[in-house]
Amino acid sequence: MKIAIMQPYFLPYLGYFQLISCVELFVICDNFQYTRHGWINRNRYLQDGKDAIFSVPIKGDSQSKYICERQVAPEFEAAKILNLLRNAYKKSPHFDVTIDLVERILSYPDKNLFNFVANSIAQICAHLGINLKMGKTSEVSINHSLKKEDRALALCSALGADVYVNSIGGKELYSKQNFSDRNIDLKFLQTDPIIYKQFDGEFIPSLSIVDVMMFNPLCSIRKWLESSYELV
Repeated sequence: MKIAIMQPYFLPYLGYFQLISCVELFVICDNFQYTRHGWINRNRYLQDGKDAIFSVPIKGDSQSKYICERQVAPEFEAAKILNLLRNAYKKSPHFDVTIDLVERILSYPDKNLFNFVANSIAQICAHLGINLKMGKTSEVSINHSLKKEDRALALCSALGADVYVNSIGGKELYSKQNFSDRNIDLKFLQTDPIIYKQFDGEFIPSLSIVDVMMFNPLCSIRKWLESSYELV
């Protein structure tokens, strides 16, 4: 079985969805600690030709709590993010269908942080035609006190993985030999350079999937999901 294991990211970049689409099981880390200044509850969008951040506020709590134990802040207003994106993308070619999708995502009633973000991933996968089979790390019977590579190895072994695909950013963290010793083929997903027209300015890469969907038809996005990457 080919699997990937990732933290839940909110409206992440295209490569995240390439990773989902290339595996048979996508395992989301729900019992990992929430990371401040990461991408669990925020992402980047295009504003006046530059990248800017949108974010879902999180209720203040102990930093030792897991992602699945955190909550979206009571003061969260979906309209604030929607207005940012409306103003930024109102002249984009695929604005209407994309902003409707984002509005449905932001209106999700469950404000548990993990559930809120996992729902956003599932809705985007459905929109893009990705056949998502999702699991949670907390549901896998391993020693969850393990860290980093040891935890990934334990999860892969418990799930019967023979191929583990990680984002290219994990290349410095994981050893192919250590996985091979467990009869697991470790691969890293490297996204090909993808450039598309963003209004009339200089292209800014690696923005939220929202940016990709605002400027590109589904047929182009699906092609990128299927073939515009390499497993190394």
